Amino acid sequence: MINSLHISKTGMQAQQTQLDVISNNLANTSTNGFKRVNAVFEDLMYQNLRQVGANTAEQSELPTGLQLGLGVRTVATSRSFAQGSLQQSGNNLDLAINGGGFLQVEMPDGTVGYTRDGSLQLDAQGRMVTSSGYPLTAGITIPADAESITVSSDGVVSVKLPANPAPAVVGNIELANFINPAGLEPRGQNLFAESQASGNPVNGAPGGAGMGTVMQGFVETSNVNVVQELVTMIQTQRAYEMNSKAIQTSDQMLQRLAQL
Repeated sequence: MINSLHISKTGMQAQQTQLDVISNNLANTSTNGFKRVNAVFEDLMYQNLRQVGANTAEQSELPTGLQLGLGVRTVATSRSFAQGSLQQSGNNLDLAINGGGFLQVEMPDGTVGYTRDGSLQLDAQGRMVTSSGYPLTAGITIPADAESITVSSDGVVSVKLPANPAPAVVGNIELANFINPAGLEPRGQNLFAESQASGNPVNGAPGGAGMGTVMQGFVETSNVNVVQELVTMIQTQRAYEMNSKAIQTSDQMLQRLAQL
C-alpha cells in the first residue's frame, strides 16, 4: 500500500517532466532551426520477492518469479535533428542548410558554437553575424559599397561592387557535422556546443560528404509538429490523472484499514 503511493508519485513527477518538455516544444514552434525534444523514461529497480527459476522441489523450478516495480524516472531528453521546412524569406542574408551540418559561429569566450539558424545580419564592421551578434567563424566581411550579395549552394560568398562587372569573392562558408548530433549540448540562443557525447566536429564545404547545401533567401523553421505535441499533451494529462487516482485509491484503502 505504501509502495503504491511512492510509485504513483514517481509517475506524476515523470508526467510533469513530460509536460515541461512539450511546453518547451510548443513555445518554440516559430523558432528558426529549433529541434524537437522528447523525454526518455526508464523503470526503476524491482523488489525480487520470488526468484524466477528457483527450485520448488528436487526436480522442478519456478517458471516465473515475483518482482514488484518501484516506479519510473526520467533519464534523458533526446533531440530530433530531422530537418524542418524551408521557408522562403526574400532576404539575401538568410541561409538555410538543406541536409546535414551546422553553421559555425565564434562565441565571446573564443569557443565555437553550432547552429541551424541561418537568419544572418551584418554588424557595424560588415561581418555576417547571427541575430545575437555572433560572427561566423569564416570571418566573412561584406564591403560597405557592395550592391548585392550572392551565396552559392557550396558556400561561396561573392558581392557585386560598383564599376566592377565581375563578382568578387569575399569568403567561403564551411559547415560542421557530428557523428552523434543528439549529443550536442544546447546553450540557448539557437546554439549548440560540442560535447564528449557528440564527438569531434567534421568540417567541410557545403555539398560535400555528409554536408547539406546552402540555400540563400530561405530559413529553416522548427521541426515541431503542433498536432503531435497536442496529442502527446493529452496523453500526458490522462497519465497524470491516472497516477493521481492511484494515490487517492491507496489513501482510501489505508483509511479503511485504520477504521478496523
